[in-house]
Amino acid sequence: MNIVTEANPVVGKSGATPAQFKHAFDLCVRKTRANIKTLADQQPPTSWAQDQDGHYARYSEGFFEIGNWTTSFFTGMALLAWRDTGDDFFLHQVLRLAPLYREKVFTRQLDTHHDLGFLYSLYSVALFKLTGDRQHREVGLRAAEVLSRRFHEKGNFIRAWGHLDTAEFDNMAIIDCLMNLPLLYWATAETGNQKYRDLALRHADTVLRCFLRADDSVYHAYRFDLASGCPIGGDTYGGCAVESHWARGAAWAIYGFALSYRHTRREPYLAAALRLAKKFIACLDAEIVPLWDFKLTPQAPRIRDSSAAAVAVCGFQELLKCQPQNLPLREITRQMLLRLCQPDYLDARDTCPGLLKFAMVGAENKMGKNAYTSWGDYYLMEALSHELGSEESFW
Repeated sequence: MNIVTEANPVVGKSGATPAQFKHAFDLCVRKTRANIKTLADQQPPTSWAQDQDGHYARYSEGFFEIGNWTTSFFTGMALLAWRDTGDDFFLHQVLRLAPLYREKVFTRQLDTHHDLGFLYSLYSVALFKLTGDRQHREVGLRAAEVLSRRFHEKGNFIRAWGHLDTAEFDNMAIIDCLMNLPLLYWATAETGNQKYRDLALRHADTVLRCFLRADDSVYHAYRFDLASGCPIGGDTYGGCAVESHWARGAAWAIYGFALSYRHTRREPYLAAALRLAKKFIACLDAEIVPLWDFKLTPQAPRIRDSSAAAVAVCGFQELLKCQPQNLPLREITRQMLLRLCQPDYLDARDTCPGLLKFAMVGAENKMGKNAYTSWGDYYLMEALSHELGSEESFW
């Protein structure tokens, strides 16, 4: 499948060099050195999600609060830095947080959202893969078990947010959850218990059936009748409208389906990821970094989302493992990554903890715009690490 056509005006020779990507990666390492120590010094830390000026420590949501899904983007960056530089400083700071991660799933047993995949793939699973320490395996497996409790049997989906008796969200899944499924695939690979893999497959199949529109755009959210399990219809908490095409949601879907294909080798997941990538690329303009929603009204401000670009690059890189000879896809991947490494997007100031400027957090009137985001920074660093030759994945 040819992802990029000759008619797409974005495609051209990027001229990107390994030296440019290495310079950007070194900047990520330098900022991570300061950030991970500051985060570990906070006991317990705040979740460090986003800030318009890049000062993440000002974000007040605590580590054990219901909405925290972002802390591990910083531990993930520190573990990338440790893996790729060999500097044990990064590992030491990450390990200082280990009691808190254990407490979160063993003592508090917080069953409040589906994002245990984001939190524990980039902490416990990554640590176990890198160190072989079975304490981290134990915590990661516990997180997978807690996540599995959110699965709704009749609807075949993992509930997104809130306590399981919270009426507002108890019948809703969101596209982001595809990125939490690798925790379940890993749990089955480690234990042989097929339960976790089966739940992940059933959720992914539901997303295939319900979230993807005929034009290859995606819903952010979807609701189901809890009594029958039947689909009700789309919803959104990220895009500008229910029927819009939220750029970061599309990026989650591309990377999420590509990861499900890697773990299962089920062709429909690869086909979906390729279709969604083709649609995403077709929606880009000469700026290459996408608008935060591809279906903005003509009157809406043309706000970009650099974090959606960073996630999409990681998804494209995963697809290139399946199609290494897809030169158009390789070229747009390098173009987009190079664009994020330019000074108007990448903040090189040591006085600013954040890296990637101009991300859109959520719906325009509700959440931050033109902000630095922890997820944008993490996926940028992951993409750079991969582009520079690191093949191992925490997902």
